[in-house]
Amino acid sequence: MGDSTVTTLEGREEAVPQPVAADTRPGFLRRLRTPRRPRLWFEILLIAVSYWTYSLIRNAVPEQRAEALRNADWIWRVEHDLGIAVEESVNHAVNSVTWLIVGMNYYYATLHFVVTLGVLVWLFRSHPGRYAATRMVLFATTLVALVGYYLYPLAPPRLMNGGDFIDTVMVHQTWGSMASGDLKNMSNQYAAMPSMHIGWSLWCGLTIFALASVPWVRVLGLLYPTATLVVIVATANHFWLDAVGGMLCLAFGFAVARLWYGALPYRLPRLVPAPALRQSRPRPASPR
Repeated sequence: MGDSTVTTLEGREEAVPQPVAADTRPGFLRRLRTPRRPRLWFEILLIAVSYWTYSLIRNAVPEQRAEALRNADWIWRVEHDLGIAVEESVNHAVNSVTWLIVGMNYYYATLHFVVTLGVLVWLFRSHPGRYAATRMVLFATTLVALVGYYLYPLAPPRLMNGGDFIDTVMVHQTWGSMASGDLKNMSNQYAAMPSMHIGWSLWCGLTIFALASVPWVRVLGLLYPTATLVVIVATANHFWLDAVGGMLCLAFGFAVARLWYGALPYRLPRLVPAPALRQSRPRPASPR
């Protein structure tokens, strides 16, 4: 019997398994959740269409006058029970100072839009990484407010039956609220709950306070929703509790953005990170 031969692995190239590169391309949902640099033309179009849709739906909500007046009476009674029913006193006191109430009428009619758009532009330019998430807060806040207008029609104090509130726009003949004067037929007068003047102004104020670097600008951010609260009451356009409704809507907006992005908007990176280079799969080793 001859000697048996033993085959060894010596001199033979050991096959090393090639690692399979993970596919780093994000899925569709992940791409939606990843902050991206906003595009100016798209943002202008989105904001214009969104506000047009908001106004259309808000004004299309049935003007349920009888129910809106009943709800206003109920709100007024609740505020009396809570000891916070001072809107009428504030309305009369401020109305006695002509220059002050006229200024508040114009404040109510204009700053609601001007400041909100200004903050959006500032976010777009200086905080692109936080822009989409912060805008989502604003949009979600406004969307849930439309549900409130539909489910709970509410007359503003100036339209209450038997009330002694003063419609300051009518009295001083200032250009102002879409719900007064010749423009009242173009707007739903019974969509007072929640107050989006408060929802939007508080969104502006918190955004400025959280992201501004100059101390006095941050202080102005906090003063803006405070001044807005005084204005909506002094002009008899809202009750205190309408402001609470606006705050709750804003809280809902922040919750939506937190769930979607996994963090509060102000904690996201200020700048949009550069897109990662797509890793190519390694080529299989050629046989020797």
